[in-house]
Amino acid sequence: MQTFDFTTLTAICSDIRANWLPSRLEQVYQRDRHTISIALRTLKGRGWLEVSWHPQAARLHIGNPPPRSPDTFTFSQQLVHQLGGLALVAVEAIAPWERAVDLQFARRPGEPALYHLYIEIMGKYSNVILTDASNIIITVAHQVNQQKSSVRPILTGQPYETPPSLTNAIPSLDESQQRWQERVSLIPGAIKRQLLKNYRGVSPALLQSMLLAANIDPEANTDTLQPDDWQKLFARWQEWLKVLADEKFQPAWTAEGYTVLGWGGIESATDVQELINRYYSDWLNQQTFSQLRHQLSQKLSNILEKLRLKAQTFEQRLQQSDRADEYRTKADLLMAYLQDWKPGMEEISLPDFETGKPVIIRLEPDKNAVQNAQNLYKQHQKLKRARSAVEPLLAEVNAEIEYLEQVEAAIAQIENYQTPEDLQALEEIREELVQQKYLEDPEYRSRNTNENTNNFYRYLTPSGFEVLIGRNNRQNDQLTFRIAGDYDLWFHAQEIPGSHVLLRLKPGAVPEEADLQFTANLAAYYSRARQSDQIPVVYTQPKHVYKPKGAKPGIAIYKQERIIWGQPQLVKS
Repeated sequence: MQTFDFTTLTAICSDIRANWLPSRLEQVYQRDRHTISIALRTLKGRGWLEVSWHPQAARLHIGNPPPRSPDTFTFSQQLVHQLGGLALVAVEAIAPWERAVDLQFARRPGEPALYHLYIEIMGKYSNVILTDASNIIITVAHQVNQQKSSVRPILTGQPYETPPSLTNAIPSLDESQQRWQERVSLIPGAIKRQLLKNYRGVSPALLQSMLLAANIDPEANTDTLQPDDWQKLFARWQEWLKVLADEKFQPAWTAEGYTVLGWGGIESATDVQELINRYYSDWLNQQTFSQLRHQLSQKLSNILEKLRLKAQTFEQRLQQSDRADEYRTKADLLMAYLQDWKPGMEEISLPDFETGKPVIIRLEPDKNAVQNAQNLYKQHQKLKRARSAVEPLLAEVNAEIEYLEQVEAAIAQIENYQTPEDLQALEEIREELVQQKYLEDPEYRSRNTNENTNNFYRYLTPSGFEVLIGRNNRQNDQLTFRIAGDYDLWFHAQEIPGSHVLLRLKPGAVPEEADLQFTANLAAYYSRARQSDQIPVVYTQPKHVYKPKGAKPGIAIYKQERIIWGQPQLVKS
């Protein structure tokens, strides 16, 4: 991931000063443990200033509106209590060439600041601190006590102290190439490392792009650079300082990330705020997606393993109960041939009532024939009771396995993060599993489960009909029982966990065979049998699809279905 460096911070602050000062603070919402969004209102409109002290992605930029779920964090409540209704009047650097800024709030522009919101972007030590006009700390995102840091504790009620100053040299446009080159090459080493070690305000990403822009190998050693190389690199160095001084940035996407200097850009970006917001949102979403997918997959795998073991145990008990009639037959035979029994017998062979073949019956020698028969009758009754008790338990476990396999199949379809909709689909699955009591999440805040989503997979058939595919059980239920119309067709892989698929048809529209085959291929592709060459797919009208009473999300039964063979390998993902 590309670090939110001093150059990026300068570009962001420059844009905020140009477009968001002055602005009135209307709301503060905490998105998670490391991020807040501050609603700012100007004469031109409203925006959300995103501030994060995330250990790997601390940053400051105008971002997306927060979700509508409740905010239960106290830090945001303390901020809005102190700053609500005040104006953001200034964005100032705390110290030269430091990644730390001071957001100043006053009653109105031109008046002295009543509060300071200090944002320190320092990797794992990043923090956000609110102080009053006298710089006494009121609240802090992450309190640092004496045990964590004896050098710089950060506690409420204490005076705010700026971070310790860096010892590196401060870059300057007035510095000559000779002095600059001497400083960098004093101790031979990799040019990238020497620049990073000697000057403030530089970052690995900045130096990488600077060296490439100067046509110099980033791994080159100071001893190997020619005079022409030094001259080209110094020209880029001064170009960077000139951009910072003039605040004329060129935001763009690069092959590896982004730039605000234009170097190595492959696609220009019109707005630096949107560029930064999209880059870090995508990176964080990717991290969250990978962690969440692994967590859900592991949890489901463990639960299913236990359930399958339980089902196997129940099936073994049922197999044992299949012998119930055998015990009764033996008891009947023993009662019918009491005269053949002799005291002390351990077993007796008697002809079967129907076949006449000998049946060997084991006996307890210390009991008579009637008592042995009574024991056999008791065994018969016991096994019969076991069957009536075990059968509903097995059905319940099998239904649970079927449901969880459906969830597992939905997760398997969302293999990689490509868009925010992929993460949203996974979060909906997590929410469903929390609601169904399969997951425990102390930070879980229930959303509005009746809220509709349009986050479906979408395709067009050869004739131009729309196909909607559920990404998870919540979407499957919504497609089948809320969105499906009387003229649509509902598809699903036959007896295989998979997505509900809906072929949207207008009144009077008749799909061609190619449309049906196309949709069946999709239903096969978005099922657990994706790797097969072909699988049976059922389709019917939505009015023939029902949800059993008390069934879990995504479970449906159908009738009046027709079968078509789906070919998942023909789907272009």
